[in-house]
Amino acid sequence: MAKRFNEENSIADVLKQFIIQNKLETGMDVVNVREAWQNVMGNGVNTYTTEIQLKGNTLYVALSSAVLREELSYGKDKIITMINEELRKELVKQLILR
Repeated sequence: MAKRFNEENSIADVLKQFIIQNKLETGMDVVNVREAWQNVMGNGVNTYTTEIQLKGNTLYVALSSAVLREELSYGKDKIITMINEELRKELVKQLILR
């Protein structure tokens, strides 16, 4: 049975506790990384993005354009920084473009 709190808690706090207690952080990180990629990269890159996977601290992104993949490979460090800032935590350490 769940704990009952005498104090009032915000829904955000309750959801965070639920996620932590049920060990759902990794699944939420996968969803959050996909949203962060879409927000950071914009519609132009998202139209060529076919797959986004997070395995450990490595983000794998499949692109349908070889030209775009080459262009993005020059700014990997900046992309990682922008995604981590969007997530508000150091989650992605490496970016692999396929």
